Amino acid sequence: MSNYQQLTKKELRDYIKQHPEDEDAFQYYLTIMRAKPGIVVSTEEQALAEFRKRLESESTH
Repeated sequence: MSNYQQLTKKELRDYIKQHPEDEDAFQYYLTIMRAKPGIVVSTEEQALAEFRKRLESESTH
């Protein structure tokens, strides 16, 4: 998929869950997440941890 910018954050997140092998989509999602205020990640490991935390948080709501 190459039209990541056209997806909502939820659609992109759902796409990533269904296609974990799509590194480009994941990197685009990380770019969006890093741009959000209050989220500070400087390594890929921190970004992955933040992504997992958000997925878990959203799945329990």
